[in-house]
Order: sequence, then structure tokens, then C-alpha cells
Amino acid sequence: MAKRFLRIGVDVGGTNTDGVLLDPSLVDDENRGILAWHKEPTTKNPSHGIDNAIAKMFKEAKISPEDVSSVTIGTTHFINAVVEMDASRLAKVAILRLCGPFSKNAPPCIDWPENLKSLICGYYAMLKGGLEVDGSLISDIDEEEIREQCKIIKAKGIKSIVINGIFSPTDTEYKQEERAAEIIKAAFPEADIIMSKEVANLGFLERENAAILNAAILPFARRTIKSFEEPLHRLGLGCPLFITQNDGTVLLAKTAARLPIRTFSSGPTNSMRGAAFLVEKDLKESVMVVDIGGTTTDVGLLLASGFPRQAAANSEVCGVRMNFSYPDVRSIGLGGGSVVRKTNDSAMTIGPDSVGYQIQSKALVFGGDISTTTDYTVAADEDTVIGNPANVRGTIPADHIVEFKQLVKTMLEKVIDTMKTSPEDIPVLLVGGGAVIAPDELQGASKVLKPKWSGVANAIGAAIARVSAVIDTVESTELKTLEELFEEISLRVIEKAVQGGAARESVQIVEMESLPLQYIDNKTRIIVRAAGDFDMGRVSNEVADSTPVDDSEIKSEETDATPAKDIPKSETVVDEKPFDILSYKPTIKDREWIVSEVDLNWISTGCYILGTGGGGSPYSSMLRLRSIIRAGGIVRVINPNDLKDDDLVGCGGGVGSPTVGVEKLQGDEMLEAQTELYGFINKKATAVIALEIGGGNGLQGMTLGASSQMNIPAVDGDFMGRAYPTKWQITPVVLEENRTIFSPSVMCDGNGNVLIMTKATSDTASERVFRAALSQLGSSVACAEGPVSGADTKKWVVEHTISLSWRIGRAVAMARQFNRVDTVAESIIEEVGGDRAAKVLFKGKIVGVNRTLKMGHVYGEVTIEGIESFQGKLKIPFKNENIAAIRINPDGTETYIATVPDLICVIDAQDGEAIGTPEYRYGLQVQVIGIVASEKWTSTSRGIEIGGPKAFGINSVEYVPLGEFKKPVSVIDEFEC
Repeated sequence: MAKRFLRIGVDVGGTNTDGVLLDPSLVDDENRGILAWHKEPTTKNPSHGIDNAIAKMFKEAKISPEDVSSVTIGTTHFINAVVEMDASRLAKVAILRLCGPFSKNAPPCIDWPENLKSLICGYYAMLKGGLEVDGSLISDIDEEEIREQCKIIKAKGIKSIVINGIFSPTDTEYKQEERAAEIIKAAFPEADIIMSKEVANLGFLERENAAILNAAILPFARRTIKSFEEPLHRLGLGCPLFITQNDGTVLLAKTAARLPIRTFSSGPTNSMRGAAFLVEKDLKESVMVVDIGGTTTDVGLLLASGFPRQAAANSEVCGVRMNFSYPDVRSIGLGGGSVVRKTNDSAMTIGPDSVGYQIQSKALVFGGDISTTTDYTVAADEDTVIGNPANVRGTIPADHIVEFKQLVKTMLEKVIDTMKTSPEDIPVLLVGGGAVIAPDELQGASKVLKPKWSGVANAIGAAIARVSAVIDTVESTELKTLEELFEEISLRVIEKAVQGGAARESVQIVEMESLPLQYIDNKTRIIVRAAGDFDMGRVSNEVADSTPVDDSEIKSEETDATPAKDIPKSETVVDEKPFDILSYKPTIKDREWIVSEVDLNWISTGCYILGTGGGGSPYSSMLRLRSIIRAGGIVRVINPNDLKDDDLVGCGGGVGSPTVGVEKLQGDEMLEAQTELYGFINKKATAVIALEIGGGNGLQGMTLGASSQMNIPAVDGDFMGRAYPTKWQITPVVLEENRTIFSPSVMCDGNGNVLIMTKATSDTASERVFRAALSQLGSSVACAEGPVSGADTKKWVVEHTISLSWRIGRAVAMARQFNRVDTVAESIIEEVGGDRAAKVLFKGKIVGVNRTLKMGHVYGEVTIEGIESFQGKLKIPFKNENIAAIRINPDGTETYIATVPDLICVIDAQDGEAIGTPEYRYGLQVQVIGIVASEKWTSTSRGIEIGGPKAFGINSVEYVPLGEFKKPVSVIDEFEC
């Protein structure tokens, strides 16, 4: 008989272990190739559940272990440890940054929820090290400094250590993280060391966050994966063991034991892929997949293509932001083993804690003493027979059952509602072993579906998973063309996928992207991803060492840890009242706006949207400003009309590449530039204004003003009303033809280099000098501009743009809270002055992006294919920022529907946040808004000349305004009373 290449998929949940035995050659048959399936209670040692599930499937299907080509296991164990904040499964972590003087204002775990931060983040230190984007050194590492830190960490009893170096993913020459790891290993042999470059790619904070979570679960993951391997050996399976990761593909077990973070959200991903497999013949529209396990309910949108909707760029787990791109999934603490608490005089609560794998000893229906959702479900439904129903029927009060059913319904409806981008009803597909607790009808669901084998959809998804690999690197294009580099990297990534278990002939390149880096000679970020099928003919023992792990080893480690009950639980609670956006009012005192964290979040969102694709993400700047607020600093904003004529208004901001900005976070260079400038001119500013409101620079005026060294208010306005690629494209230059505005000027790189330009013949000349120096100073610097008078500021300012950012951010927050993201563009338009001042230009999906580098600026073009009433395609050329919106007509001709200086803003259709030009990628659903520019730009021919289409090389097109500009309403004026 010919050898069969069967696949086994196993999903180890907190409550049940599900198994499926699948024959890929029979997937078109009525039973979809499913030869056997089994659901087994998860045990404290998960190997027992895996062993039992596989053994029973072998017996049912009458097959031999030699017929099995692979075993793939998906597990929620690792993410559950974080969701439940279980101290017995989470280790304290020490973080060593190789960063030199940078990133000090955004320390590790700065953006974490406090309860999780206190549980995991044990210690950090900022050390010498780090690279510039071109591969040169910020500084080399100091071996003695690292050894001293090892002594401190060891004395604190911390054994998990993360090393994170600036631009470490591209460090192939100095190998700072690797060298630091060797030093630590020699000084502290028992430590678990995680290099950030192993875990994720470019994006300093997000990569570090992922590495910290990875380190926190590393000891638990190692024990767990070893226990997964035990039953394979006992059953005589010589095939490779794979673990599913969060993008729906797999890792070899030995890799997963090192990088368990990559398995996060693999459970819901498996369920969604398995659900797609089960209904793919009938799938004609998007459906919401609700996977109810033993501990959590995971909800995601399954597109009509059969693939999950992807998170836009970054993703979050328990409030921790990471730079993994994986399916957009929301989790709540509701499952079959969730603990139900109810007393007669208090409201009922469900979860987020769960009895998990102990349900068969702890739940009431099994003779235990803890009330779970399973108990209440059995008590409520006579057709549901689990355990001994007599233990709960008649013993749980009827009014408690009614309250339970309503609470479960509310919890599910709420999480489904938050995942919808439209108020329209949508089909809901229930899967998972805990689906029995869900009602047959849900508000917001056009229908509730539960297909055959839905209870083991997660195991099916694991069985059909593919193998993938990705390379994300910065390469030089000085000696090789981009095509040659793509070819070389493609060969490398294919080899990487084959090493991961893919059949060489099946591997295909599924993603190729290049992002030229601004202001850096011959440097391009290249991302190549490959995917392929399992190599069914390659039976390998490439699995981790299988030293048996018994229950006593796990038990002893759990006993030594802080009990989980002493740790605050997850912030995900169903009865938490949402923030009341409608009643919120900002604080105004004596004509000064005192910015709160709520205000800051909204302003940050609005700034990036006003960046028109450029300006860089404000996220790290927002974190720094939030830290100032939390430390007691006061962020003051004043109306420009309240300036005195003799006030001195300072100005400053960052200049450089957004790609550098997300990796080399600011140190003290912004403030240093201001200090150097005022020391030179022997004057101090009495207020500060942002050069541009768009992107990260939109927050710099407030950050500088709120610093203890300056302590001055920020002006509610800026000199662009948007973002532009050069600093001479500002309203003062428009309105003052024969005058150099900002002189003197100072540039600081944050690493000890300061450049002062005492005079300039023009702002254009100053720009050329600073741009020439920029590439030599790391392509990301801080600038301080000579202060101007209050009288001039009032004449030049684009008024109330901080207020405008606040209003735009509030509109986005409201759209998300009230599930109107599908019309978020229309909501933003209302805030910027209505349909005479702004327009929805297009809605659709990005289907093409190309980029090139000219004179330090990234030029490119994104193509969007229309959806709904927006038919055809829209093309947006950009030079750092979006330049124009061009409709491609059915006959192939092109029509310009908007150009600079009007603002062309691209936002994510899933959450309403801005998408910058470096983030454009195939498949993103977007909405495009056009906003009429300030009259400071459009009322004179000089304004059109400096900021219009001809300034960007579009000489054949005349500027035609989208509508009529409407000056933003000042928050101070509106809320003063």
C-alpha cells in the first residue's frame, strides 16, 4: 500500500484539547478529508490530553503512525498566561537597551497597563550601543557596563533578560545584541536571554514590547512545548512537530520554544482558518467568527476571501502594542470554564479568570465547588448534558440563570459590535468547544451559524496551516539594483521557509516591498515574505530535545511563584463603563487650555491625519508628552489671538526619516537645540509654536513648552496647517517674500553634535545646508528656529490647528465607540467645516504601491481600487506627503480631483487612524479625505507657487480648490465658559 501523508492538527486550549486527523488528498469529499476527530479535557500536564486525543483518533481511523507526515499544535496557553496575568506562568524580566543617549524619554514598558507592567517589568538600564540607520555606530557596547548590570539583575533574582539595540535587526557587522548576549551568558549562565532582533523587525518600542512578553513566558513555554513532544514519542510518531503562529502559518517546535510570542493569537487564527475551510463552498460574504474556548472568547472578521482581516500595522495584546501584523482579533475573558460570581445583593460577574483544564474537578457539574459558565448553561438548558446535570438543576436560582444568560449575551454582543466597522448586521459563525454557552440569536447578527465540526475548527485550522518566512532588512542600493537585491533576498527567504519545513517546489514569494529611506544615500528597507506547503515527503526529527517533564517539575515552579490571585486581573471587564465622549469637556483656565490625557490622545490622532501621509507617527512623541502629564507637568495651550505683539515665540521640531524615527527614539536633542539657540542669542521665548501640525512635529510645541526648563504655553496653531516635506514651505515664507524668517537656527543630533547657522540668505538656503548635514548626523535630528514676535506670529499662523486635531481625533474616537468607522470620513468632514470645506474623495483597497528616492525625499504612488459607490481606481502620488488625488477613468484617462495645498488624507477604514506613506501596503482598506487648505496658502499666487502642484513638479495642472476654507473653531473659545 502506498504511503499516506496524513496531517494531525491539535489545539490545546485552557479547557479542552481538540484533535483532527486529516487526509489532504480527500479535502473535496463530503467529509472534507476529516478521517477522525476527538475532544479531550486538557490536563495539568498537557501531554496527557494530546496523547489521549491522538491515540483515540488512531483507533477510530485505524491508521498507522507511519502514515502521519506532520503534527501541528496550536495553543492558547501562552497568551492565556498574559490575559489572566498568572504570576505562576510569567517571569520577571530585565531589559537592557543598547541605545546610547537615545530613547531615554520612552523607557521600557512606558505604554503598558500598570498592572501588567508591575507583574513583568522588573528592571531596566540604558547602556552604550546602538546603530545609525546607515550601519555606523551610535556608540559601541561597553563590556564592563554589561557585566555590572548582570550583577544587579542577578541580585534582584531576575533570570529573564531582553537585549534591545537601536537598529539591531539590520546589524550584520557589529552584532551588538549577539555580543551582549555572549557577555551576559558568561557572567550569568542560568539566565534566559532574548535578543529583540530574534523576535520582531524594525520599530523599537514595539519590538521591545514583544521581546519582553516573549521573555516573560519563555520558561513556561519551554516546559509546555516539551510536554507537547512527549506523546509523539510515546505513540511512535517520527514526524516533525510544528506549532502554529499568529499569521496562520507554523514554526518548528524548537523555534517555538524559543519564540513563543509568535504563537499569540494563533488559536483564534486557527479557528478562523478552520472555519473558512468548513464553509468555503458557501462563503459569499464576510462573517464574524466567534471562537469560544475554555478561558477566552476570541472574535475576528473572516473576509469573503476566506482569510482573516489583518490588523492594520501594529497590534495589541492586553494593551501592549507590538509590531506583529496578524489577524485583527479581540479577546474577552469569557469561556466554558470562566468563573461566575453572584451574590443576592450584587451584580453578576463572569471571568476573566477561569478554572481552565481543572473544569472536570472544579466545576459544579463535575462535583466541584466553583460556579462556571458551563454550570449555568447546563442549569439553563435541559438539552445540554455535561457532567452530572443534577448537581446544578434546581440548585441555581432561576433569576440568577436569567441574569447569566443576559450577561453572556451582552458580553458577546458588545465584543462583536466593537469588531464591526458598520452598524449593519453581519452573519456570526460560532466555533469552539465553549460555543454551547452562546445564545442562538445575537443582536447585530443577521444569522448565527454553527457548521459541522465547528467544535474542532481550531484543530482543523492547525492541520491545514502552511509554512512561511520573512526577511525585513535595510540594504544598500549603491552597487546593486533593487531588482538584484529582491532576487538575492528572495532566494534567502525561500531557503528560510524550506528550513522551516516547507516543500521547496511549493514555496512562493507572497510579498515584496521596498521603502527607500529619506535623507539617506542609497539605503532602502526591503521586506520579502514567502509561504509554502508542508513537505509531506520529508520525515524529519528536527524537533527540540525531548527531555520528559513531569507534573512535579511544573508544580514546584508554580509553588515558588507569587500566587495568581495576588495579582490584579485583566482590565478587560464587561461591565466597565465606557468613557463618555459626549459629555467630556476640556479644561480651560484663564484663557489657557490645560491639556489632559484624553485631549492628548485625540490631538495625536488628528495630527497624523493632518500629516497627509507624512510627518511620521506621533506615537512616541505622544508617550513622552503623556509621561510629562503623569509626572505632574502642565501642558498649556493658548489662542494665538491672545499673544502680545512683543512676545517672543519659539519654534522647533524634528527633521528626518520617519523610518529612523520609529527606531531611534528621541533623547534630549529637542530641548538641547532650544538651549543652544537661546544661549547663543541670549534671549528666551515666552511661548512656543509647532512648525507643522502634521505628524509627530504637531506635538513638539506642547512638549517643549511643558518641559521644566521652558515652562511656557504652546500656541494653538502652526506655520503649515498640515505637513510639507521642506521647512521653507511655510506660511511666513509665503507672506514675507524678501525676508529670512528663521535665523539663526540650530541642529542637534542628540549624540554630541551641534550645528548653529548664524545667518542665511534665505530659508531655502538654510534648508539646503541642514539637509546636507542631516545624512551625516543619523538622518534624524532636532532643530530650533530663531524666535519671532507675537505680532508676526498672529500674522502668519494657521490658526487653531491643535483644536482642529483635537476635533478630528474626537470624531475618530466617537466613530469607534459607536461603531461608525465605515463613515468615519464623513464624521471628520463635519469637524473640519462640513462638506463645503472637505470631501470624501474615495474609499477602497490599496492594490499597488511604488516608491523611489530623489534628493533625499521618497517619491511614489499608491493605487486604490474602489468599493461600494466608488468605482474604478484612484491614484495618489506622494513626495513624503500626498500631492494629488487622480481618478483613473474607465477609458484610461486621468482626472485630477484634488491637489496640494489642499490636504489629501488617507485613513485606515478599520479604525479611522491615519496611514502614513511609509505604511502603504497592498490590501489595506482605506478612506481618502480631501480638506481645503488655509487661505494663508490659497489667497495669493505666491502661496500656490510655494505649496501647490508646480512646487512638486506637476506643471501641467493648475490648482483648483476643493471648496471653501473654514477656519477651525478654537477649543478655548468654545469651552471657556
